[in-house]
Amino acid sequence: MLKVTGKIFGILLRKQRHYIPTYGLSRHSGHFTAAITIATLALMLSGTCASAASRDALWGIINNCLDVSAVDYCTLCKLPRTDSACKDIPECGTRLEIWSESSNYIAMKDRKACGCPKEYVHGLAIPRAQVTGVEDPKRPSGIWEFAWNVARQKIGDENSIALAVNPAQQRSQDQLHIHMVRLKDGARKSFSPLAMVRTENLDTVWIRAQGKAMELNLDRYGVLVARHPDGGFMILVDQNSPEYTYTDAVCR
Repeated sequence: MLKVTGKIFGILLRKQRHYIPTYGLSRHSGHFTAAITIATLALMLSGTCASAASRDALWGIINNCLDVSAVDYCTLCKLPRTDSACKDIPECGTRLEIWSESSNYIAMKDRKACGCPKEYVHGLAIPRAQVTGVEDPKRPSGIWEFAWNVARQKIGDENSIALAVNPAQQRSQDQLHIHMVRLKDGARKSFSPLAMVRTENLDTVWIRAQGKAMELNLDRYGVLVARHPDGGFMILVDQNSPEYTYTDAVCR
């Protein structure tokens, strides 16, 4: 029988909404009540442990999986590119589908898009340099424009595009990655004006988001970028996961 400590159980119950974003595993969001089952709790805890054990998976991709001409590529890379010569590359989820590359960034299909309808889009924009996340002072300003251009090619309608970075406590990877997804229907109605700031230049996203977070006394926060209805871009900061709160993070 699964033994769950009262401390862990209490923490989960105190959260109205708890996200467990595990790269390569199923991702869930939901409301917890006193009637939560031990089986569900066990699944969540096992997902969290798996996430903690593989927090460098994206950095491993950057290091070992981009150059298909590298010696022992098929041995060293755990997620071979679809355009590599590696044999017997399994189904989606264990192969790397690159959407775009530059000297500083790559864009790839997220595993959460596996098994989804063709029109569903979920990608990741990742720097080639080692950057942990939103809290890292080395976060590159140019990644937002790179991600937006890729998202525009994949999604089309700019009013539907959402770029999201999760806060440190609600991410599964310690290599910066921007989710390129669609906004949920009606998501704009839930945007808090107090948490928003407008910009004309995507290169200013990090500094504008940091300023807004300081204004709201948020030590840890995620960032969402979308088109502003009056032109330019809207930047929203949230202490919860912008990916799961405002976007179609998983296909339905």
